[in-house]
Amino acid sequence: FGQDGRIKFLVDKDCMPVPERQDARSINKSKIMSRKIWLDGKIVDEADAKISVFDHGLLYGDGIFEGIRFYNGRVFRLTEHIERLYLSAKALLLKMPWTLEEVCEATLQTIRANGLKDGYIRLVVTRGIGDLGLNPYLCPTPSMFIIASGITLYPAELYENGLEVVTCSTRRPTPASLSPQVKSLNYLNNVMAKVEALKAGAKEGLMLNEQGYVAECTGDNVFIVKKDEVITPPVSDGSLDGITRQVIFELCSELGITIREMSMARYDIYTADESFLTGTAAETIPMVKLDEREIGDGKPGPISLKLIEAYRQKVRSEGTLF
Repeated sequence: FGQDGRIKFLVDKDCMPVPERQDARSINKSKIMSRKIWLDGKIVDEADAKISVFDHGLLYGDGIFEGIRFYNGRVFRLTEHIERLYLSAKALLLKMPWTLEEVCEATLQTIRANGLKDGYIRLVVTRGIGDLGLNPYLCPTPSMFIIASGITLYPAELYENGLEVVTCSTRRPTPASLSPQVKSLNYLNNVMAKVEALKAGAKEGLMLNEQGYVAECTGDNVFIVKKDEVITPPVSDGSLDGITRQVIFELCSELGITIREMSMARYDIYTADESFLTGTAAETIPMVKLDEREIGDGKPGPISLKLIEAYRQKVRSEGTLF
């Protein structure tokens, strides 16, 4: 007891915890590894990349985006992606204050700032800051940010063994409401279909249009192989005219494989010899089962594998250098 009558504890200084020393090298490494974001003309740290709570991209999903891959120091189909971004902007009456060339250069600048050779770009344009009403004309200046990072849509083993997919009850919206060619920030239709698929134990979900024909998956275009012929739904059935989808048409032409568009019911996938999905984020991946029905022999087919390998070679040898 002390003189004041209170209990006092004697503490051995040798037993006291010592604050962990932070190595200067680890501090420098953490700074180096900080992700850099292009935001409205400036490269900023991830922690400083902020937009207003009054931005209509946040309040209403009023904006557009592109997902772009880069491999081995090259951005694959950069111009095509940015051209599609401008088409989406035009459809939404969203006036872009940057030229196409400036957006391309900003994309390359972002990759260089992050010191990456392989990865994924997410480029987003929002309507900009406005009030709490819907009126887009009260948003005088769009905002753009560009993220360079990595993305893994599916586990590596699924690219070898193939995906099992289920059909979702959530339908693709009719083109009379919003064209599927517009990559808008309002992705709730796809998100809720993805939720259905995940709750059913599948990694991906097939979406139909209002007529019951196959449109696309939640993030991928759909292809089947029947009697050595590659078939995919027309974009008029509710799918995005994907950049990777277009590349498959090119590869089929180069490899002498017949390819055509055809409206498809689920029956056509059930009874196909092979099937595969394509998308910038997903790349190319076999689909081996739909709604518990094996497609072909339930394994990735030879034509699918041939196209997947040709795609991998193309993306690593073509593109815009940065």
